Amino acid sequence: MQAATIGVAVAGFGAIGEKVARWLDSDAAGLQLIAVAARDGAKAQAKMADFRRAVPVLSLEELAAHPGVDLVVECTPAAVFEGLARDVLGKGKTLVTVSVGALLPRMDLIDLARRTGAKIVVPTGALLGLDAVRAVAQGKVERVSLVTRKPPGGLAGAPYLLRHGISLDGLGRPLKVFDGTAREGAEGFPANVNVAAALSLAGIGPDATTLEIWADPGVTRNTHTILVEADSARLTMTIENVPSPENPRTGLITPLSVIATLRRLVDPLQVGT
Repeated sequence: MQAATIGVAVAGFGAIGEKVARWLDSDAAGLQLIAVAARDGAKAQAKMADFRRAVPVLSLEELAAHPGVDLVVECTPAAVFEGLARDVLGKGKTLVTVSVGALLPRMDLIDLARRTGAKIVVPTGALLGLDAVRAVAQGKVERVSLVTRKPPGGLAGAPYLLRHGISLDGLGRPLKVFDGTAREGAEGFPANVNVAAALSLAGIGPDATTLEIWADPGVTRNTHTILVEADSARLTMTIENVPSPENPRTGLITPLSVIATLRRLVDPLQVGT
């Protein structure tokens, strides 16, 4: 018997959302694009002019209740995450979220999902090795740390930098701009370190996971290095992500990770923890 098709809505139509929606329109067996939400509806419609199947552009408030939507892919600014998440989870639907850093101060959303039968799915995104981190976290973990290096332009405008008067203009050498926990980093750099939030949720939590952030004019890629010390393994992993030309704060791999997550929902073969 053939499984039912999953109806998918994409919230946010920027560097991530457009690529995910385009894939859903062209190559997603078992998944169907039902609707999108965008700040600029006319611009989104223009971008979808070559789609095989026309879908409506809705407001974020309309998305979760739209007929046929079983799952919402969230690719929005962190500032609007909570309202969308509560709408989707309150209706017992699945939320695939890119703004995982915005989840950390709102862990009650997990309880909401539990009550309604909804599900929160966090793609690996711009990181690597979350399957291994989840595995070792079933035993004893002594340490999880993440060191992030980004070109200065990829950190510009972060609330933590503005709050502390840290300027990256004309930076000529690497500068450590943050040293703290994953929870603190997600609050101070909401557009930059969703990777730290995802790592913390896969491992030992946001208050025990440590994070360093460096503004480095010598790198051209967003670079993340993970170190995990556990009773079952020692993990050291580095990934160098090509920044998205549309948004240097995110990597080209991020929409591909979302697509892989969606594909996993319907593929008969599951590989990885």
